[in-house]
Amino acid sequence: MAKLRAILFDVDDTLYSTTEFAELARTNGVREMVRLGLKMEPEEVLRELHEVIAEFSSNYEFHFDKLLLRLPAETHEGVNPAILIAGAVIAYHETKARQLKPFPDVPEVLKKLSQTDLILGIITMGQPVKQAEKILRLGLMEYIDPSAIFISDQIGIGKPNVKLYMRACRQLEIWPLEAMYVGDNPPNDVDPPNQLGMSTVLVRHEGKYSSVQGVTEPDHAIKRLSELVDILREKYEVEIPA
Repeated sequence: MAKLRAILFDVDDTLYSTTEFAELARTNGVREMVRLGLKMEPEEVLRELHEVIAEFSSNYEFHFDKLLLRLPAETHEGVNPAILIAGAVIAYHETKARQLKPFPDVPEVLKKLSQTDLILGIITMGQPVKQAEKILRLGLMEYIDPSAIFISDQIGIGKPNVKLYMRACRQLEIWPLEAMYVGDNPPNDVDPPNQLGMSTVLVRHEGKYSSVQGVTEPDHAIKRLSELVDILREKYEVEIPA
């Protein structure tokens, strides 16, 4: 086994609960629209919002704009549509400020790993500024190497393309055999790095990929990131502070 030199992490549903947070933030946005005068039940509006997200993807920037276009005009008669949209956006971002936090064990694990010789980095899917905002709000920059952040839309290569992982290894000047990837989605986060010979760790949080199966098996499967510490000590002989 080659000496491990780098650990690269996915962000969404790996270091924090994307699924839980997104649902809370969207619900708060919808409730604010209703408070400001939208004449519908929040549950009904939320169902329509879920359809918008399914059709336009979670990375689309104008979910609430599209939502309002789909609702009957009489539901917001007498209210400026821009007020409803702005209110929803504000509520969404205020939820970020209050609720966007890493899983409880993540800061301590990253703190311990940052005291080793390992390069700690990120490989994540999404828009550059949006993913960078998550990294900052989650407090990850205290532990992550600034030169080891790889965001798909910034590079022009998305998961599950193995070239994304190859680019990261090449830029860090390491062989894939010297790298580990930690993620939650088997087809995206296990199969491609396995193909390159990277070590893979599947985090089985209760996210949207919790029941998804890949073509290959991860080297390790964990339920909490804290389990990674013992794996690194026992299987990779990494000296980690107690």
